[in-house]
Amino acid sequence: MSTKNQKSPQSLDTATTIAQLREMVAEFVSDRDWQQFHSPKNLSMSLAIEAAELMEHFQWISMEASRSVADDPDRRDAVSDEMADVLCYLLGLANELDIDLTQALHAKMAKNRQKYPADAYYGKFE
Repeated sequence: MSTKNQKSPQSLDTATTIAQLREMVAEFVSDRDWQQFHSPKNLSMSLAIEAAELMEHFQWISMEASRSVADDPDRRDAVSDEMADVLCYLLGLANELDIDLTQALHAKMAKNRQKYPADAYYGKFE
């Protein structure tokens, strides 16, 4: 049975703020004196590289097979690691550029709702 629709009663996602995640990344970087390497250019490139590594897990498999990744604990863990890498670099980039990710997402979703009204795009991907 797929775990994608199951929620842990004590999910860290429900108890952790984006600010806490950003601080976790900032502390990790600071503890290693890596700020000197974390330019927006380097972080955005690393983000893209990690996103490509995530895509590799789904390359050449069907849509149905991609949905069943959650059913295989080893594959799910590997995908989870890549997703964490993507998030880590995104949070680092937000730290470096001082971008409020919640505000950015709210603004982008407002633009998306205007660009893709639900009544016109329901069930369509075009």
